[in-house]
Amino acid sequence: MPFVTASFTLIYPTLVRDRTASQRPTCFTKASSLFFSSRSAKQKTADSMASDPSNLCKQTLLKYMSLPQPSDKVQCTYVWIDGTGENLRSKTKTVDFVPNKPSELPVWDYDGSSTYQAEGSNSDVYLHPVALYKDPFRGGDNKLVLCETYRFNKKPTDSNKRCSMVEAMKKAADEIPWFGLEQEYTLLDTDGYPFGWPKNGFPGPQGPYYCGVGATKAYGRDIVEAHYRACMYAGINISGTNAEVMPAQWEYQVGPCEGVAIGDELWMSRFILHQIAEEFGVVVSFDPKPMPGNWNGAGCHANFSTQPMREPNGIKYIEEAIERLSKQQAKHIQAYDPKQGKDNERRLTGSHETSSIHDFSAGVANRGASIRIPRQVAEKKFGYFEDRRPSSNCDPYAVADVLIRTVCLKE
Repeated sequence: MPFVTASFTLIYPTLVRDRTASQRPTCFTKASSLFFSSRSAKQKTADSMASDPSNLCKQTLLKYMSLPQPSDKVQCTYVWIDGTGENLRSKTKTVDFVPNKPSELPVWDYDGSSTYQAEGSNSDVYLHPVALYKDPFRGGDNKLVLCETYRFNKKPTDSNKRCSMVEAMKKAADEIPWFGLEQEYTLLDTDGYPFGWPKNGFPGPQGPYYCGVGATKAYGRDIVEAHYRACMYAGINISGTNAEVMPAQWEYQVGPCEGVAIGDELWMSRFILHQIAEEFGVVVSFDPKPMPGNWNGAGCHANFSTQPMREPNGIKYIEEAIERLSKQQAKHIQAYDPKQGKDNERRLTGSHETSSIHDFSAGVANRGASIRIPRQVAEKKFGYFEDRRPSSNCDPYAVADVLIRTVCLKE
C-alpha cells in the first residue's frame, strides 16, 4: 500500500497547551504547533528562520514528501557510529531495487576525517550494511541501514564494537543469550537546559514525575509517543516506555533480543529518536548525569539471561553469573561508558538509585545495587538479572560483549 501523506502526521505532534512564560518549552511550541498555528510561514522573517532551524515550516515539507516516488527508486539511509563512540551519522543513497537483506546493498564510503575516524590524507572509511529497517520518515519501500565501519586496511574502526560481540556470540551461541536494555534519556531545549524547566530556576523536587501524567509532570510526551510508533513501524522490538524520575527524563525498553540484535536495534532506535526530536526542535541527551545536584542520572540497565537461567531452578546459574561478575568490576566499568568509566563517575555515586562505581553489590529488588535480581525471579527461581551499571550513553555492543565474555565464556 503506498505511503500516503496522512501517514506523515504520525511524527508531528498536536498543539501543546501554553504554559507560563518561565515554564513554556519554547522550542516545542515553535516546532510542534507550526502546522496548526494561525501564524503563516509568510509572516516569518529571514532572521528568525536563520536563527532557529525549528522555524522551518513542516507544512511546506509535507507538500514535497507527498509527491509520488518512482516505483523503481528506493532511498536507503546508511547509519553509522562515529569516532566518539556515542554519536551517529547518516547519509542517503538511491538504489533501483527494494533490498530485503543488508547483504544486497553495496558497501559505501565516507570522509572519516570529518567524523574523528581517519586522517585527511587517507580519509576513506567504509560502510558495511549489517541490519535493515523500514524507514518511518520517508515510508514506502525506503530503508534505514545500520552499518559497521572499516578502515582502508579492512580492519574495524575503534568505534566498531560490533565485530568483537559477533565473535563472542559465535562462541556462546549454545547458551542462547538474551538481552533487554532500558534506555534512559533527557530532553533538552536548544540552549542545553532541560526541556520544560523554568528558565530562571528549577522545577519542584523529584517525586511526582516518575510515570507521571499532566502538563506539570510530563514534559515532551509527544516526542515519546512519536518515537514509540516509529520504532514499531521500523521493525524494532521496542517493548515499553515510561517517564523517569527527573522531569524531562524518559525511558524506553528494547528487547528481548538474542545476541547482536540488541545492539543493532538499540542504536537504530537512538537514531530514530534523535531525528524525531530534531523535527520537534528539541535535543536528546544521553549524558549519564545531565544535571548536577539532587537529580537522578540516566542509565541503560541491561537485563541478561541464558537458556539455563530461563529454565526451572535457573537461579543457580544466575547466582554463578553474579559471582563471576563480582570479580570483574573494573573491566565492566571500563566497558559501560564510552570514556572507560569517566562518564559513569558522575552517575554511580551510591545515591539516586545507583551503586558506587568503586564497589560491586547484588541484591533482590535492590535498585541501589550493581546487580538486581527482580523479586519475581527470586520467587520463581528462574529468569534473568539486571545489571544497573551501564550508562545511558554506553555502546550496547560493548555492554553485551563483556557480559557474554564474563558470564558465558568465563574470560
